Amino acid sequence: MLAEGIALGWVLIVLGAVLLLVEVYQPGFFIAVPATVLIILGVLLLLGVDILSSPTGLIVGVLAAIGAASVTVWLYGRLTPEKRPPTTLSRDSLVGLEGTVVTPVDAATLAGKVRLGSMEWSARSESGSIPAGRRVVVVHSEGVHIVVKEVV
Repeated sequence: MLAEGIALGWVLIVLGAVLLLVEVYQPGFFIAVPATVLIILGVLLLLGVDILSSPTGLIVGVLAAIGAASVTVWLYGRLTPEKRPPTTLSRDSLVGLEGTVVTPVDAATLAGKVRLGSMEWSARSESGSIPAGRRVVVVHSEGVHIVVKEVV
């Protein structure tokens, strides 16, 4: 069993290292936690702790994995640059926002563009034509475009 444990230990360490490299080159997948757990379990196997069949070894392995995961999550949180949660923008949250017409908007086509904050959206008007430069308000959204009316 010792030889199999050592071989499995090296496999877990290498697999954990590969996952860490993937996390380094493609951040955000949050695979640093399982990678760290795999490395810790591999080290335990190399040290001769039988985490596969011994009840005591199993408890040590589980506690080490929980500890490694906790430390990794804490460290990952400390390394993350922003403390605020990410903001998402749904098309329904645009209703009521005011913007500026960038490309003339009419009711028949989606060729018009409206700038809301720093983003441009494809738009059509509720009725009539609205020239560039005019202020508009979002009435509702349809698919990936918005429907606007001129602010008077």
